[in-house]
Order: sequence, then structure tokens, then C-alpha cells
Amino acid sequence: MNQGADPLVIGIVANEASGDLLGASLVREIRRRIPGARFVGVAGPRMQEAGCETLFDMERLSVMGLTEVLAHLRELLGLRRQLRRYFLEHRPHVFIGVDAPDFNLGLERRLRGQGIKTVHLVSPTVWAWRPGRVKGIRRAVDLMLSIFPFEEAFLREHGVPATYVGHPLADEIPLEVDRSQARAALGLPLECRVMALLPGSRVGEMRRLAAPFIETARSCLAGEPDMRFVVPLVNARLRGLFEAELRRLAPGLPVTLVDGRARDAIAAADVVLTASGTATLETLLLKRPMVVAYRVHPLTYHLVKGLGLVKVPYVAMANLLIGRDLAPEFLQDRCRADLLAPALMAFLDAPERVAGIQAEYGRVHRTLRRDAAATAATAVLALIGRA
Repeated sequence: MNQGADPLVIGIVANEASGDLLGASLVREIRRRIPGARFVGVAGPRMQEAGCETLFDMERLSVMGLTEVLAHLRELLGLRRQLRRYFLEHRPHVFIGVDAPDFNLGLERRLRGQGIKTVHLVSPTVWAWRPGRVKGIRRAVDLMLSIFPFEEAFLREHGVPATYVGHPLADEIPLEVDRSQARAALGLPLECRVMALLPGSRVGEMRRLAAPFIETARSCLAGEPDMRFVVPLVNARLRGLFEAELRRLAPGLPVTLVDGRARDAIAAADVVLTASGTATLETLLLKRPMVVAYRVHPLTYHLVKGLGLVKVPYVAMANLLIGRDLAPEFLQDRCRADLLAPALMAFLDAPERVAGIQAEYGRVHRTLRRDAAATAATAVLALIGRA
């Protein structure tokens, strides 16, 4: 795998479901242009389906939160050393870190220091918290691919080469989505109210959010006995954790569990209860009203609050893009059923409010449509002289 050899070889590392989705679209587009291109690194199921080889299970990197990372720090550092040795021995033409900045930027800095071109897809939220990280980003990347419109100017002002590419989800999801078609695909009835529950794509998230989400569903069902619930789960382990809580808290809940298919679940819903993360953006793009709930380890929360690390008023990307809290947020001690259920039910009999939200979400959707995979592929290949 040396620099002058063909085929084109690209190192790539993603650490969770949203990164897997972003990475897959880029892998597909580059392989469409250069069919013999080889991708190798850490990949989830979507990237592997697109043709990426994985050196170990992506879930081993899927850790979020200060205290949670500390608990797995030795393993994470060991995995990063293994990847560094691999890429320095088998030198790719370019390395792409997909999100996971605390893991990938350190790897990128070492590889770039040894003459390997580096790209980072998805700007770290330095505009939102820990802004001092921008100095490390400058040392780590030859190119930052930003997926939100306000990031490019901020990064360039701080000396980081950046290109705004838009968001692949905005390209993939149509501006209008058929709710009846989504319900039919999932075997859900057309006539009743449906609520989608998205308690996260990480084990830690599921352990903290499954119970309040199920309790919220149980409370909503008491107010509307005909309501149905749908829960997309990204893998068997998360499904097992959710099912255990379901048996403990609400064994008779009329819920449909689906493997993956979050987009269908959101599209089928009248209202969505979601963890903070990429799911809030996907819900925005599907034009569904949502309530956002999240918990992190209490020590993580107090450290972040006490040190003033967060510089933005909202945690949900949907609200950050809109500039106001169209999606009510319930964090930490406020993430409980007696607050979540009324907020969700309030959407069901407020058609004018929902229509206003959908109009705002549609406006943002259009600004994010940039043919992201093609724009990103062009930028990556130009960086290495293979445009």
C-alpha cells in the first residue's frame, strides 16, 4: 500500500451508527468514480456493505462521555496504537476520520506527521464547546469536511482548511415523505396515533434512556389507549437491553421493535421521542415534531456544567440549526416521564403548531442539500491529486 501504487487505498475510521452512515455514502461515491478503490479501517455494517474492510468491530470505539471514556481509556488507546501501526506500515494515499474527534484527531495528527494526507469528515463542535480544540485540529488535518453551513467560515478564520459539503442525509431523504407508506412497510395500522422512540445507538445511552422512554410511552398510552409505538434498534445487543427493560416496566406495551430502519420508524410516526444526536437531524429532515431527552453520567454532566465547556443554548442539532427550541429538550433530572409525556401529547392536538414546525424544518432541509457525497468525494480526490 505505498503512495505510488494502484489501486487507490484509503484508510477510514468510524465509531458509531451515524458515522457509519456518513462514511458509507462517501465510500460509495469514491468507488463509483474509481471502482478499484480500496477502503480499510474501522467500519460498521453500512460501510462494509459499501465495500469497506474493517480491522475490528466498530462498537469497540463507540463510547461517549468523559467518565465513560475514562473507563475504557486503556482499550481505546490500545486500539488507536494498533491502527497507527497498521496505517504507517500499510501507507494509504489518504486517511479519513469520520466524526469521533477525540479518537480520530489524535490518530490523524500522528499519521499527518509521517507524511500521510488526512481528512476529517464532520467538524468537531468547537463552535459549541471546548473551542481550544481548534489548535489541535490545525495540526491534525489537511482538510476538514463540514456538514453544516455555519462551520466553514469559523474553521477558516482559525486556520483550518475546510469545505462545506452539506449533509448526506439531506440528499437521501426526500423533501416530502409518505407516512402511510412507512407504516405499511413496518406493518403499523394507518388509523391510530404512532409514536417513535429512539433511545440512542450506544450501550451507555440505552442503559440510561430505555427506562424513561418506556415509562413515557406507558404514560402516553394511559392518555390515548389506541396509541402504538415503534422502536428502531441498531443491533442485537441494544435490542436485548431494551427488551429487558420492556419486560420489567411495561410488558403489555403495544410496541413494534425493528432492526435498524430508523428512517421508516420516524416517517411512520406522528411524534418522536429521541435521544440527542444525529436522530434529531433525521427527524427534522423527515419533518416530524419531536421531543429530545438525554442523560449522561452525572459526573460528566457536572464537569461539563461546572467548567463551562458548552457554549451553545441547545443540545439538539435540530434546534441549533433552527435557532430556537422547536423540539423541547429534557436533560438529566428532567428526563422523566411526567415531563416528557405531556410535551409529546401536546403535539398531537396542535395541527397549526406542527405545520409551523414542518415549514421550518423544510427550510433547513433545503439549505443542507448540496449533493454531499459527491462534493466530499471531489474534495478528497483533489487533495491527493486524483480528481
